[in-house]
Amino acid sequence: MRICIYGAGAIGGYLAAGLSEVEGVQLSVVARGAHLAAIRKSGLKLLIDGETRTCRPAATDDPCDLGPQDYVVVCLKAHQAWETAERMAPLLGPETAVVTGQNGVPWWYTYGLAGDLDGRFAGARLRSVDPDDRQWKALGPERAIGCVVYPATEIVEPGVVRHAYGDKFALGEPVGSISERCVRLANVLERAGFAAPVLQDIRSEIWLKLWGNLCFNPISALTRATLDIVATEPALRGLSIRMMTEAEEIARRFGVTFRVGIERRVNGAARVGAHRTSMLQDLESGRPLEIDALLTSVQEMGRLTGVETPYIDAVLGLVQQLGRSLSVYPPIPAASAAVPARAAGTVHA
Repeated sequence: MRICIYGAGAIGGYLAAGLSEVEGVQLSVVARGAHLAAIRKSGLKLLIDGETRTCRPAATDDPCDLGPQDYVVVCLKAHQAWETAERMAPLLGPETAVVTGQNGVPWWYTYGLAGDLDGRFAGARLRSVDPDDRQWKALGPERAIGCVVYPATEIVEPGVVRHAYGDKFALGEPVGSISERCVRLANVLERAGFAAPVLQDIRSEIWLKLWGNLCFNPISALTRATLDIVATEPALRGLSIRMMTEAEEIARRFGVTFRVGIERRVNGAARVGAHRTSMLQDLESGRPLEIDALLTSVQEMGRLTGVETPYIDAVLGLVQQLGRSLSVYPPIPAASAAVPARAAGTVHA
């Protein structure tokens, strides 16, 4: 089985370390810069459970070096995946599956959509996560396998990834089937030491994680607070709950069900402890902030469904300006007739 990890950063590196030990897997990674140089020189190192594990996958910054794969697991941030969509072409054969391991609303979300309140949204496109249908055209939604990533990891130096907690990668088809390709990938991931349930309703799993990310990430970036503080300090907890309440109404109009309530979801985040969210890590490292897939997309879906989102709107506006002030978020484009003025700022151009 040929598997390429496209974006061997914190999560991609963690996956690569596990998959490198599975017999029968021909593993490669696409990385760049100092991280790629370190992997080529000394291998990819994973710090986990008090030990250091080193693997040496085939590593490149040029997908043309690798050829068609059985699975391309995209572990870039959502905006990076959009920017590099066409570069993945050499990895795509007739049967290649593209596993979307990003946080937030995926670009394929409306493909095969069933169960929304009146069927209006099955043909919609979400500009906030896929401007100009770039990934839809370059990759094709029929290739997509949804993946909800639960581990917390971070790059501590080039070529070195630290694992904090978690090992679950939930998989699911956009069309709601239990496919052979999902089951095959899940079996390989489980042999690598990961939990990899295959779900019929991957969108509800996406929303369960997004539910927290859409509030915890931007609030932590705006306040520099760790997850335990965001989930327990009364004002920040209250704001999180209000944003989650708005999001819940939107999700339910898209046919999503939640297996836990808001209070339980927030309490679970509090138990994680003093974890720096991915957006806070990006902010502190001067990297682009992952705003659109986590927050702008929910605002856009609120506009589609007619759900008012005053708390989401306010936090989105603040975190967008934070990104602009650090030159890590695009400037506000002119509003167009296709997107209401308040939803402007979603196009990466």
